[in-house]
Amino acid sequence: MEATSPVRRVLFISAGASHSVALLSGNIVCSWGRGEDGQLGHGDAEDRLSPTQLSALDGHEIVSVTCGADHTTAYSVARTEVYSWGWGDFGRLGHGNSSDLFTPKPIKALHGLKIRQIACGDSHCLAVTMEGEVQSWGRNQNGQLGLGTTEDSLVPQKIQAFEGISIKMVAAGAEHTAAVTEDGELFGWGWGRYGNLGLGDRNDRLVPQKVSSVDGDKMVMVACGWRHTISVSSLGGLYTYGWSKYGQLGHGDFEDRLVPHRLEALRGDNISQISGGWRHTMALTTDGKLYGWGWNKFGQVGAGDNIDHCSPIQIKFPQDQKVIQISCGWRHTLAVTDKQNVFSWGRGTNGQLGHGESVDRNTPMILEALSVDGCSGQQIESSNIDPSSGKTWVSPTERYAIVPDESVQVQVQGPSTSVRGNGSDANVPENDVKRLRV
Repeated sequence: MEATSPVRRVLFISAGASHSVALLSGNIVCSWGRGEDGQLGHGDAEDRLSPTQLSALDGHEIVSVTCGADHTTAYSVARTEVYSWGWGDFGRLGHGNSSDLFTPKPIKALHGLKIRQIACGDSHCLAVTMEGEVQSWGRNQNGQLGLGTTEDSLVPQKIQAFEGISIKMVAAGAEHTAAVTEDGELFGWGWGRYGNLGLGDRNDRLVPQKVSSVDGDKMVMVACGWRHTISVSSLGGLYTYGWSKYGQLGHGDFEDRLVPHRLEALRGDNISQISGGWRHTMALTTDGKLYGWGWNKFGQVGAGDNIDHCSPIQIKFPQDQKVIQISCGWRHTLAVTDKQNVFSWGRGTNGQLGHGESVDRNTPMILEALSVDGCSGQQIESSNIDPSSGKTWVSPTERYAIVPDESVQVQVQGPSTSVRGNGSDANVPENDVKRLRV
């Protein structure tokens, strides 16, 4: 796009494990960061260091985009189609197989459904329909699909346990899921070892189970980190529960919580949006203030240091810009401000910050290509992929010259204690090599 083009407003942002996606006005989708598993949708396995227009979705009237760890989804309300692409293991793309996809493809089982919201976790996805029904698909080894089994589902299936209950929104963690009903009730299911289901114990649940009411308050919003959960009440109060080894619950300590606990540090603030990263958390207030806490090895909290924070810390933006949208990736964070600027910070090794480089940042840095205040105006790369080439799959031999050494992969993931400690923190199956990559 030329600098003289009309300004494209950023409507939605979403961050995955090591990639990022944005929806701009005019139904333009762009993606950047790690592309090894096809999660960028450009038809190849290349990383992109700057936002690149996803030309395969041009003209599809996309209205929302959502990143999973290494895959991506988009929804077209006009076509009533959900598209997915990226890493396909465990059926997380919903196409009836486990193949990777390098360009977007509509999920047949969801065709014609009016979708209110899509949530993607590490290896599973859920879609909430306008009628409040929930479909789930992908990995299910801990019951995170809510179907009453531990069988993976290669195609979307309706969660029967919610029959007669209207769901407002869902959130997906690594192997657990949470939901809020229209009546303000909170549910949790899937993997529960750290209390991240909010049910007072460390057990898994194969079907959704109601979380006991919190001070009689109705819940209106929920988000999941990798092993923790965040919810917001109708009064704007913030609650967190689950794993807190890195302070990601924000209660001033590193203790797990088995039931939702009110975050006292933000009691005076009205929370309007929340997002959970791998081991960090961000919360946005109604007056545009952004707070972050948790694991900060790569600067993903945005506080200007690389120290873990167990209590909320306010994140500063140039000219005191107010934040209107936030999304946590595994190790990086994206924000949109009221001045129509996009900022990113944290891990940058695959270009997921969109700054044209592979550098980590520990404070918010403007993503010029998507921002009104960018020096050169909005310059969005074109993917230059010929759609007629039909290249939607790249063989593993093309993608991996050397098979990664698994033991090294684990070590470089973070602080040496984080995964190697007693082995239970990560709970990563030994054959799940991709998840261990940094």
